[in-house]
Amino acid sequence: MAQNIKFRTRLGLIAATVGSAVGLGNIWRFPSEVQQNGGAAFLLLYIGCVLILGIPVMLSEFAIGRGGNSDSITSYSNLSPHSKWYLNGWLAVVASYLIAGYYMVVAGWTLEYLWSSITGELYTNELMTGAQYVDHMESFITSSWRPVMWTWIMLGLNIVVLVRGVNKGIERISNVLMPLLFVMLVAFACVSLSLPNAQRGVEFFFKPDFSKITQSNIISALGQAFFSLSLGMGILITYSSYYPAKTNLTRTSVIVSILGFIVALLMGVIIFPAATAFGLTENPEALRGTTLVFVTLPEIFANIPLTRFWSALFFLLLGVAAFTSTISLCEVHTKLIQSKFQLSRNKSCMTVMAPLFVLSACCSMSLGPWSEYTIFGKTLFDFLDNITTNYMLPTCAFFGCIFVGWKMPKTFLHSELSNYGSLRNPFITPITVAVRYIAPALIVIILLSQLM
Repeated sequence: MAQNIKFRTRLGLIAATVGSAVGLGNIWRFPSEVQQNGGAAFLLLYIGCVLILGIPVMLSEFAIGRGGNSDSITSYSNLSPHSKWYLNGWLAVVASYLIAGYYMVVAGWTLEYLWSSITGELYTNELMTGAQYVDHMESFITSSWRPVMWTWIMLGLNIVVLVRGVNKGIERISNVLMPLLFVMLVAFACVSLSLPNAQRGVEFFFKPDFSKITQSNIISALGQAFFSLSLGMGILITYSSYYPAKTNLTRTSVIVSILGFIVALLMGVIIFPAATAFGLTENPEALRGTTLVFVTLPEIFANIPLTRFWSALFFLLLGVAAFTSTISLCEVHTKLIQSKFQLSRNKSCMTVMAPLFVLSACCSMSLGPWSEYTIFGKTLFDFLDNITTNYMLPTCAFFGCIFVGWKMPKTFLHSELSNYGSLRNPFITPITVAVRYIAPALIVIILLSQLM
């Protein structure tokens, strides 16, 4: 049955929360945004947006989760009984479940490329060009059974962790995988910096060109700050319900944000020197999304010593980031089922995961055999991606800030950030102002930019 479980160690608390925030968005979206928006100028904008948007929204979700001490729906009801605010929790739950459906597919791709790197299948032809890697990627993604198989393997791995619970499952695996992720990132950064002309890539990444800052760049930085911290998904509400009462929420939010930024920073140090060394920085498409990960980087690995080793290590890194994110997405719903229906951990987990096998398979097939079936002109995969990330998540975060900043008593946020007066926190007033005024306004800007 559902119990009042808490993270046992501070390391586990931080590792699990960072694991939920650090995902594929940090690893492949961030370099693409930097490349398109003026290099280090965007980097500075991103830092500012994390401070004025990311951390305040994160803290509002932490306050709801620890204050409500339950799942992302019941926490609202516990804090505001006999009101309709729990509907915002439902919106977060639906959004995160839909995200889990297609995110599992992409996570499965990382396993395919990890396996293909280990076996050498990805590098059978040493003279493969970028176009051939594109063909290889498209051939795999659009096939019928193989992407589904890897997606289901990723779902199976999630089940193995989730049925073991918060402490023996999520906390324990996070304590292992997150340090491993950072070690692999540092190793790759060292290799990338040793390549010819690496300094040119470093210069592009760290030398700001403020002439390129535009209104569009600022909105892009706001979006990156928002999406790189897992805001609006119910994840942070769920995980913070596992925080002990003595947890310093402000310090935790800063640590999580800094570690997420370090991951993005290291990816920039990896990508830009390597892309410069092989003359790929002039091609914007080479540094975007799936092309960057599944085309550009394999092409780079094919041209350096120990190709299969470095390729396998990179896709292991990518798989770790995807795995920890999928675990956190599924935990939102496992916690909910436990709380609402008083089921055992195993039954709750299987209730959540069984439909995901169907939803994720449909998302995968929509890119291949079922691609002619569309919703508003988009495949199921693209439709779910668009509606959740562009509309549902910002809406959830907006109403979360309104709930904490305006619906709850003014003493609520102060109490949570000061641990009911036991901590001195000089940032409470600026955080409160940000939650009540600044963050909602910036989220509206993000939403309007998507609509326009």
